[in-house]
Amino acid sequence: MAPGPLDGLRILEIAGIGPGPFCGMMLADHGAEVIRIDRPGGIRGGVQIDRATDVLARSRRSLVLDLKTPAGVDVLLRLSETADGLIEGFRPGVMERLGLGPEEVHARNRRLVYGRMTGWGQEGSYAGSAGHDINYIALVGALSAFGRAGALPTPPANLIGDFAGGGMMLAFGMVCALLHARISGEGQVIDCAMVDGASLLMSFLWSLRAQGAWSDDRGSNELDTGAPYYDVYACADGGLISIGAIEPQFYAELRTLLGLATDPDFDARDQRDRWPGLKAKLTALFLSRTRGDWCQVLEHTDACFAPVLSLAEAPAHPHLAARGAFIEVGGVLQPAPAPRYSATPVATPRPPPTAGADSEALLAELAQRAGPTQVGAEP
Repeated sequence: MAPGPLDGLRILEIAGIGPGPFCGMMLADHGAEVIRIDRPGGIRGGVQIDRATDVLARSRRSLVLDLKTPAGVDVLLRLSETADGLIEGFRPGVMERLGLGPEEVHARNRRLVYGRMTGWGQEGSYAGSAGHDINYIALVGALSAFGRAGALPTPPANLIGDFAGGGMMLAFGMVCALLHARISGEGQVIDCAMVDGASLLMSFLWSLRAQGAWSDDRGSNELDTGAPYYDVYACADGGLISIGAIEPQFYAELRTLLGLATDPDFDARDQRDRWPGLKAKLTALFLSRTRGDWCQVLEHTDACFAPVLSLAEAPAHPHLAARGAFIEVGGVLQPAPAPRYSATPVATPRPPPTAGADSEALLAELAQRAGPTQVGAEP
């Protein structure tokens, strides 16, 4: 198998939780050598991580360093001389206080891309405060859009701020800056804030709002469960299905397959005041048969349909199984790397290493490069 598209890049990842490791996983999935700098004891963010089942830690090398000691700082600075990039997820100022800020690192390696992941950003009135995904997406207006009419907003787990607006955005930023460094010979600092990323993900809704097609009234819009043709419905056996027949031709296909082509009520597709009545009729109809029955009627059509599967069910679905969308690594079932490449297909991920599994080898490599200078992982 050809190496992944990021083969030849070396990234240092200061171990953390959530979005930082997700960024590191994406870079490692696509061929970069990612070296995790783990803390002594394996505690990250006050949380003890079960490394064997930590999907976000796959395909790494691990080096344990105590960055609160001069020896640990020295080793990381020496490693930075060999690296293309570094990612960290501390609050603003922490890396500087450790003597590992961009100024110190760039003094050793001006080509290095220094990726900084925070919730609020490196500056601003909230920059020094603690927070989590729910807070970041709340501040930028994203949380207010998730949920049904008359109900409180429903956080979409921590997928929007932490992973899409944070980790994935930093991975994109790293690749962009690494490309620039290859061309220019100059590294730079990336200020990746989850508030910025989550806000950017809402760009389409801002477009709809500017066009008068999106209301701040939650659950009243076409894409937020307001429309009868874009929603989740329960079936007779308790299973759930999803309908997304937005375009007129797909809506017509749905009506035909459901036996509603001649029902005049469903001609009122674009009359928002009629949506509650149409939704009530669809609710009763879908409750009349099981999820399996509806799959037989609606799967493999242009009705824009899919069953709502649980995490336990999804890997076995024939479509996902045919694509190899889920893989088993080290006995742990998990999503496969994405996207896919024609010329540089990515390798099967490796199991996550135990903390410090590569310390001896990495320190030996560093010592060989540096000569007889004394280095140590933990003084």
